[in-house]
Amino acid sequence: MDMLKYKSIIEEGDLVIVYLDVRHMYPVTMKADNVFQSKYGALKHNDVIGQKFGSCVNCTRGWVYVLFPTPELWTITLPHRTQILYAADISLIIVQLDLKPGSIVCEAGTGSGSLSHALIRAIAPSGFLYTFDFHQQRTEVAEKEFLAHGLSSLVKVEHRDICSTGFGIEHLADAVILDLPNPWDAVPFVSKAFKLTGGRICTFSPCIEQVQRTCLALQECGFQDIVTTECLQRLYEVKKITQPVISFEISKEDSQVDLLVDGTSENIEAESPSLPKTRPWNKNTSKENETVSHWAAVPPLQTPG
Repeated sequence: MDMLKYKSIIEEGDLVIVYLDVRHMYPVTMKADNVFQSKYGALKHNDVIGQKFGSCVNCTRGWVYVLFPTPELWTITLPHRTQILYAADISLIIVQLDLKPGSIVCEAGTGSGSLSHALIRAIAPSGFLYTFDFHQQRTEVAEKEFLAHGLSSLVKVEHRDICSTGFGIEHLADAVILDLPNPWDAVPFVSKAFKLTGGRICTFSPCIEQVQRTCLALQECGFQDIVTTECLQRLYEVKKITQPVISFEISKEDSQVDLLVDGTSENIEAESPSLPKTRPWNKNTSKENETVSHWAAVPPLQTPG
Protein backbone atom coordinates (compact mmCIF):
# COMPACT_ATOMS: atom_id res chain seq x y z
CA MET A 1 0.00 0.00 0.00
CA ASP A 2 0.97 3.64 -0.42
CA MET A 3 0.97 5.53 2.87
CA LEU A 4 0.82 8.87 1.03
CA LYS A 5 -2.31 8.02 -0.99
CA TYR A 6 -5.42 7.56 1.08
CA LYS A 7 -7.92 4.91 0.04
CA SER A 8 -11.23 3.86 1.53
CA ILE A 9 -11.33 0.05 1.42
CA ILE A 10 -8.94 -2.22 3.32
CA GLU A 11 -7.36 -4.90 1.17
CA GLU A 12 -5.21 -7.92 1.94
CA GLY A 13 -1.60 -6.85 2.49
CA ASP A 14 -2.54 -3.37 3.73
CA LEU A 15 -1.07 -1.97 6.91
CA VAL A 16 -3.81 -1.09 9.41
CA ILE A 17 -3.52 0.72 12.74
CA VAL A 18 -5.70 -1.20 15.20
CA TYR A 19 -6.98 1.34 17.74
CA LEU A 20 -8.02 -0.01 21.13
CA ASP A 21 -7.71 3.24 23.08
CA VAL A 22 -5.45 6.29 23.12
CA ARG A 23 -2.63 4.33 24.80
CA HIS A 24 -3.00 1.07 22.91
CA MET A 25 -2.58 1.12 19.12
CA TYR A 26 -0.90 -1.56 17.03
CA PRO A 27 0.27 -1.77 13.39
CA VAL A 28 -1.09 -4.94 11.77
CA THR A 29 -0.64 -6.12 8.18
CA MET A 30 -3.82 -7.75 6.95
CA LYS A 31 -3.47 -11.38 5.85
CA ALA A 32 -6.34 -13.71 5.06
CA ASP A 33 -7.24 -16.23 7.81
CA ASN A 34 -4.89 -14.57 10.34
CA VAL A 35 -6.01 -13.46 13.81
CA PHE A 36 -4.80 -10.55 15.94
CA GLN A 37 -5.11 -10.99 19.69
CA SER A 38 -5.83 -8.03 21.97
CA LYS A 39 -7.36 -7.31 25.38
CA TYR A 40 -10.71 -7.19 23.60
CA GLY A 41 -10.26 -10.70 22.26
CA ALA A 42 -9.53 -12.04 18.80
CA LEU A 43 -9.72 -9.80 15.74
CA LYS A 44 -10.08 -11.86 12.58
CA HIS A 45 -8.32 -10.35 9.57
CA ASN A 46 -11.10 -11.65 7.34
CA ASP A 47 -13.54 -9.40 9.24
CA VAL A 48 -11.34 -6.37 8.52
CA ILE A 49 -10.57 -6.98 4.84
CA GLY A 50 -13.22 -5.25 2.76
CA GLN A 51 -14.15 -2.76 5.51
CA LYS A 52 -13.60 0.98 5.21
CA PHE A 53 -10.72 2.65 7.03
CA GLY A 54 -12.08 4.19 10.22
CA SER A 55 -14.67 1.45 10.70
CA CYS A 56 -15.52 -0.16 14.02
CA VAL A 57 -14.92 -3.92 13.88
CA ASN A 58 -16.15 -6.42 16.46
CA CYS A 59 -13.79 -8.69 18.38
CA THR A 60 -14.72 -11.68 20.53
CA ARG A 61 -14.84 -9.52 23.71
CA GLY A 62 -15.40 -6.02 22.40
CA TRP A 63 -14.61 -3.86 19.39
CA VAL A 64 -11.76 -1.81 17.87
CA TYR A 65 -11.26 0.83 15.21
CA VAL A 66 -9.18 0.18 12.09
CA LEU A 67 -7.35 3.34 10.98
CA PHE A 68 -5.38 4.39 7.92
CA PRO A 69 -1.64 4.57 8.70
CA THR A 70 -0.38 8.15 8.71
CA PRO A 71 3.18 9.20 9.64
CA GLU A 72 1.86 10.41 13.01
CA LEU A 73 0.22 7.07 13.81
CA TRP A 74 3.27 5.22 12.54
CA THR A 75 5.45 7.24 14.93
CA ILE A 76 3.26 6.13 17.85
CA THR A 77 3.08 2.45 16.88
CA LEU A 78 6.34 1.62 15.08
CA PRO A 79 8.71 -1.04 16.46
CA HIS A 80 11.50 0.83 18.26
CA ARG A 81 15.03 0.04 17.17
CA THR A 82 16.37 3.30 18.62
CA GLN A 83 15.03 6.29 20.51
CA ILE A 84 12.76 8.22 18.17
CA LEU A 85 11.49 11.74 17.54
CA TYR A 86 7.81 12.43 18.16
CA ALA A 87 5.31 14.80 16.57
CA ALA A 88 6.28 17.91 18.58
CA ASP A 89 9.95 17.74 17.55
CA ILE A 90 9.21 16.56 14.01
CA SER A 91 6.82 19.42 13.26
CA LEU A 92 9.33 22.00 14.55
CA ILE A 93 12.13 20.52 12.41
CA ILE A 94 10.06 20.51 9.22
CA VAL A 95 8.94 24.11 9.72
CA GLN A 96 12.39 25.46 10.58
CA LEU A 97 14.01 23.68 7.62
CA ASP A 98 11.34 25.15 5.32
CA LEU A 99 10.66 21.77 3.74
CA LYS A 100 8.11 21.60 0.94
CA PRO A 101 7.27 19.45 -2.09
CA GLY A 102 10.39 19.18 -4.21
CA SER A 103 12.94 19.63 -1.41
CA ILE A 104 16.02 17.40 -1.32
CA VAL A 105 16.94 16.30 2.21
CA CYS A 106 19.88 14.40 3.71
CA GLU A 107 19.23 12.65 7.02
CA ALA A 108 22.07 11.21 9.08
CA GLY A 109 20.68 8.74 11.60
CA THR A 110 17.78 6.77 10.10
CA GLY A 111 17.15 4.89 13.34
CA SER A 112 13.59 3.58 13.51
CA GLY A 113 12.39 5.73 10.61
CA SER A 114 9.99 7.94 12.56
CA LEU A 115 11.35 11.24 11.25
CA SER A 116 11.99 9.75 7.81
CA HIS A 117 8.30 9.01 7.20
CA ALA A 118 7.31 12.57 8.10
CA LEU A 119 10.07 14.02 5.91
CA ILE A 120 8.97 11.99 2.91
CA ARG A 121 5.39 13.20 3.25
CA ALA A 122 6.58 16.82 3.52
CA ILE A 123 8.71 16.69 0.34
CA ALA A 124 6.46 14.43 -1.77
CA PRO A 125 5.71 14.01 -4.63
CA SER A 126 8.73 15.58 -6.34
CA GLY A 127 11.30 15.69 -3.52
CA PHE A 128 13.77 13.06 -2.39
CA LEU A 129 15.28 11.86 0.89
CA TYR A 130 18.78 10.46 1.34
CA THR A 131 18.95 8.77 4.73
CA PHE A 132 22.03 7.15 6.27
CA ASP A 133 22.76 4.96 9.28
CA PHE A 134 26.01 3.36 10.47
CA HIS A 135 24.15 0.23 11.65
CA GLN A 136 23.64 -2.12 8.69
CA GLN A 137 20.76 -4.10 10.17
CA ARG A 138 18.77 -0.92 10.86
CA THR A 139 19.21 0.25 7.29
CA GLU A 140 17.98 -3.10 5.95
CA VAL A 141 14.86 -3.06 8.14
CA ALA A 142 14.13 0.58 7.29
CA GLU A 143 14.46 -0.14 3.57
CA LYS A 144 11.93 -2.97 3.85
CA GLU A 145 9.50 -0.72 5.71
CA PHE A 146 9.75 2.04 3.08
CA LEU A 147 9.07 -0.53 0.37
CA ALA A 148 6.07 -1.96 2.23
CA HIS A 149 4.65 1.53 2.79
CA GLY A 150 4.99 2.53 -0.87
CA LEU A 151 7.69 5.15 -0.24
CA SER A 152 10.71 3.54 -1.90
CA SER A 153 10.56 5.86 -4.93
CA LEU A 154 11.12 8.89 -2.69
CA VAL A 155 13.92 7.66 -0.44
CA LYS A 156 17.33 6.03 -0.63
CA VAL A 157 18.65 4.20 2.45
CA GLU A 158 22.38 3.67 2.72
CA HIS A 159 24.66 2.03 5.28
CA ARG A 160 27.30 4.70 5.86
CA ASP A 161 29.33 6.33 8.63
CA ILE A 162 28.73 10.00 7.91
CA CYS A 163 31.19 11.21 10.51
CA SER A 164 34.07 9.46 8.72
CA THR A 165 33.22 9.43 5.01
CA GLY A 166 30.65 12.17 4.54
CA PHE A 167 27.35 11.93 2.63
CA GLY A 168 28.74 10.80 -0.71
CA ILE A 169 26.70 13.44 -2.59
CA GLU A 170 27.64 16.95 -3.66
CA HIS A 171 25.57 20.09 -4.21
CA LEU A 172 22.17 18.39 -4.08
CA ALA A 173 20.60 19.02 -0.68
CA ASP A 174 18.31 21.84 0.40
CA ALA A 175 18.47 20.69 4.02
CA VAL A 176 20.55 18.37 6.21
CA ILE A 177 19.47 16.72 9.46
CA LEU A 178 22.00 15.28 11.91
CA ASP A 179 20.42 13.03 14.52
CA LEU A 180 23.72 11.67 15.83
CA PRO A 181 25.47 11.38 19.20
CA ASN A 182 28.42 13.42 17.81
CA PRO A 183 27.03 15.75 15.12
CA TRP A 184 30.07 18.07 15.33
CA ASP A 185 32.14 15.42 13.54
CA ALA A 186 29.73 15.44 10.58
CA VAL A 187 29.45 19.24 10.27
CA PRO A 188 32.56 19.63 8.01
CA PHE A 189 30.93 17.37 5.40
CA VAL A 190 27.64 19.27 5.29
CA SER A 191 28.79 22.13 3.03
CA LYS A 192 29.63 19.73 0.20
CA ALA A 193 26.14 18.23 0.32
CA PHE A 194 24.38 21.62 0.12
CA LYS A 195 23.37 23.18 -3.16
CA LEU A 196 25.56 26.02 -4.39
CA THR A 197 22.85 28.41 -3.24
CA GLY A 198 23.18 27.14 0.34
CA GLY A 199 20.78 25.34 2.64
CA ARG A 200 19.63 24.77 6.19
CA ILE A 201 20.99 22.34 8.77
CA CYS A 202 19.30 20.88 11.85
CA THR A 203 21.09 18.94 14.58
CA PHE A 204 19.11 17.19 17.30
CA SER A 205 20.87 16.68 20.63
CA PRO A 206 19.44 15.86 24.08
CA CYS A 207 22.35 17.36 26.09
CA ILE A 208 23.49 20.98 26.22
CA GLU A 209 27.15 19.91 26.07
CA GLN A 210 26.46 18.35 22.66
CA VAL A 211 24.74 21.54 21.55
CA GLN A 212 27.72 23.66 22.61
CA ARG A 213 30.25 21.55 20.71
CA THR A 214 28.03 21.49 17.63
CA CYS A 215 27.57 25.28 17.67
CA LEU A 216 31.35 25.76 17.87
CA ALA A 217 31.83 23.42 14.91
CA LEU A 218 29.17 25.29 12.90
CA GLN A 219 30.88 28.62 13.60
CA GLU A 220 34.27 27.24 12.57
CA CYS A 221 32.79 26.00 9.28
CA GLY A 222 31.29 29.41 8.47
CA PHE A 223 27.60 28.75 9.17
CA GLN A 224 25.45 31.78 9.97
CA ASP A 225 22.20 32.46 11.85
CA ILE A 226 22.84 29.68 14.36
CA VAL A 227 19.89 29.30 16.73
CA THR A 228 19.30 26.83 19.57
CA THR A 229 15.69 25.91 20.28
CA GLU A 230 14.27 23.80 23.09
CA CYS A 231 10.98 22.11 22.28
CA LEU A 232 8.83 21.33 25.33
CA GLN A 233 5.42 19.68 25.28
CA ARG A 234 3.12 20.40 28.21
CA LEU A 235 -0.27 18.91 28.93
CA TYR A 236 -3.07 21.15 30.14
CA GLU A 237 -6.55 20.34 31.34
CA VAL A 238 -9.36 22.62 30.15
CA LYS A 239 -11.90 22.86 32.94
CA LYS A 240 -14.63 25.14 34.20
CA ILE A 241 -13.59 27.15 37.26
CA THR A 242 -16.02 28.84 39.66
CA GLN A 243 -14.70 31.73 41.74
CA PRO A 244 -16.37 34.08 44.25
CA VAL A 245 -16.93 37.71 43.29
CA ILE A 246 -15.12 40.03 45.67
CA SER A 247 -16.74 43.44 46.19
CA PHE A 248 -14.47 46.34 47.17
CA GLU A 249 -17.33 48.82 47.67
CA ILE A 250 -17.49 50.11 51.26
CA SER A 251 -20.45 52.18 52.43
CA LYS A 252 -20.11 55.26 54.60
CA GLU A 253 -21.58 53.42 57.56
CA ASP A 254 -18.89 50.72 57.25
CA SER A 255 -15.95 53.11 56.93
CA GLN A 256 -15.25 53.27 60.66
CA VAL A 257 -12.29 51.19 61.78
CA ASP A 258 -11.71 49.65 65.19
CA LEU A 259 -8.78 51.13 66.98
CA LEU A 260 -6.65 48.65 68.87
CA VAL A 261 -3.49 50.16 70.32
CA ASP A 262 -1.47 48.35 73.00
CA GLY A 263 -4.52 46.49 74.24
CA THR A 264 -6.36 49.71 75.27
CA SER A 265 -9.53 48.95 73.37
CA GLU A 266 -11.58 49.24 76.58
CA ASN A 267 -10.55 52.84 77.08
CA ILE A 268 -11.33 53.74 73.50
CA GLU A 269 -14.74 52.13 73.75
CA ALA A 270 -15.43 54.06 76.97
CA GLU A 271 -14.44 57.35 75.40
CA SER A 272 -16.32 56.65 72.16
CA PRO A 273 -19.26 54.38 72.93
CA SER A 274 -20.79 55.14 69.54
CA LEU A 275 -18.06 53.21 67.69
CA PRO A 276 -19.10 49.64 66.80
CA LYS A 277 -17.03 46.82 68.30
CA THR A 278 -16.79 45.06 64.93
CA ARG A 279 -17.01 46.47 61.48
CA PRO A 280 -19.31 44.70 58.99
CA TRP A 281 -17.41 44.85 55.70
CA ASN A 282 -20.48 44.22 53.58
CA LYS A 283 -24.02 44.13 54.82
CA ASN A 284 -25.29 42.75 51.55
CA THR A 285 -24.88 38.99 52.08
CA SER A 286 -26.16 38.24 48.61
CA LYS A 287 -23.06 39.83 47.10
CA GLU A 288 -20.83 37.75 49.36
CA ASN A 289 -22.33 34.58 47.85
CA GLU A 290 -22.11 35.79 44.24
CA THR A 291 -19.85 33.68 42.00
CA VAL A 292 -18.65 33.70 38.40
CA SER A 293 -17.69 30.72 36.19
CA HIS A 294 -15.25 30.65 33.28
CA TRP A 295 -13.15 28.17 31.27
CA ALA A 296 -9.41 27.98 31.88
CA ALA A 297 -6.45 25.81 30.91
CA VAL A 298 -4.55 24.60 33.96
CA PRO A 299 -1.67 22.12 34.30
CA PRO A 300 -2.78 18.76 35.69
CA LEU A 301 -1.89 17.76 39.21
CA GLN A 302 1.31 15.76 39.35
CA THR A 303 2.24 13.30 42.04
CA PRO A 304 5.94 13.43 43.04
CA GLY A 305 7.78 10.39 41.76
